Amino acid sequence: MIKVEIDSHSGFCNGVVTAIKKAETQLQESSLYCLGDIVHNNSEVDRLRQKGLETITHEQFASLHGAKVLLRAHGEPPSTYEIAERNGIDIIDATCPVVLALQRRIRATYDRHDSQILIYGKNGHAEVNGLVGQTNGEARVIETITDLDDVDFSKNISLYSQTTMHIDGYKRLIDEIGRRISPEVKFESFDTICRQVANRVTDIRRFAASHELILFVSGRKSSNGKVLYNQCREVNPSTRLISDEREIRAEWLEGVQTVGVCGATSTPRWLMEKIAYQVEKLSIEK
Repeated sequence: MIKVEIDSHSGFCNGVVTAIKKAETQLQESSLYCLGDIVHNNSEVDRLRQKGLETITHEQFASLHGAKVLLRAHGEPPSTYEIAERNGIDIIDATCPVVLALQRRIRATYDRHDSQILIYGKNGHAEVNGLVGQTNGEARVIETITDLDDVDFSKNISLYSQTTMHIDGYKRLIDEIGRRISPEVKFESFDTICRQVANRVTDIRRFAASHELILFVSGRKSSNGKVLYNQCREVNPSTRLISDEREIRAEWLEGVQTVGVCGATSTPRWLMEKIAYQVEKLSIEK
């Protein structure tokens, strides 16, 4: 029989755990809206939908009046709170404390009006939208080194990072800005990457290397999931990306003795357990 192990370091980060607990507490009393998917995992979104959590877009949010809406861990720009106040919307704020602290730091830098603000992150990501919103849309999002080509290096620069980005990428960006910037101006960088997320890279690489086959469980929309999946692939080419147990193929298990199940910060533990059970079931049926 195949030995299956679930990575003890995988699964929801603290911010997501708190957001889901707040949603479930409210759902015991009534149905609830959530502005965007509460987590980038369809299985968990579906589970909460069955309990009464309805995901809405920002356009739908703007047309609500007197409703109760959960703000997920990713955080929101000031404009969201302004709409809520104007429309009498009752906000349940589940913004991750790490993200909230980052928003405040960026806002304080913006209010000084003495520096260009660059944010290392994914364009269009929910957290990044909230961060850029602290600057009235003026901060520039940097995804890759080439995005620096449009930056004015003769002016002061303040660099921040989306909390879930890779530390090595951030360090490379710092080095490149330091190389390009004029010596007469000020460059300050702030390491705002969440260590609970960042430290998973080392843990998951170690886990992936210790098994013959890795089943990496993640929603396709998860930014963190893409990063961690690629880390697994680097150390173990026999890594498969799946979103649920229905995607497991029996032929993947041929000749395999050990299977590791791991996932993103948006992957629920119950889903990884379900996948581990399915692998064990398939191994018995072989």
